Amino acid sequence: MRNQPIDFLRGTLDLLVLKTLSWGPSHGYAIARWIEQCTNDAFAVEEGSLYPALYRLEEQGLITADWGVTDKNRRARFYRLTAAGRRQFEAESRQWETIAVAMQNALEA
Repeated sequence: MRNQPIDFLRGTLDLLVLKTLSWGPSHGYAIARWIEQCTNDAFAVEEGSLYPALYRLEEQGLITADWGVTDKNRRARFYRLTAAGRRQFEAESRQWETIAVAMQNALEA
C-alpha cells in the first residue's frame, strides 16, 4: 500500500523545481514526474501546485520558458534556469542542508 503523499512545506516545491531544472530544460509534466520518482512518490506534484510555482519562478526571473515539442511530439513549454535561478538554487540547497542536519540532530537528541 502506497503511503499518503507528504504535504509540501512552503518553498519546498520551488526548490525541487529548481533542482529538476539544474539538469537541463524540461516541460511541466516531466518536472512533476522527476520529483515524484526522486522522492519515491513521497511528493505527489499536482498541476494545481506545479504551474503556479512555475509561473511564480518565471516572474521572479529564476526560470525562463520557451515553446517546444516533447519526445511524444506534443507542444509544451520548456522551462530552464536563469543565472539568477542557479544562484538561488545553490543558496536554498545550502539552507536546506543546514535545516536537515539541525532537524536530524534534534530528532536524535
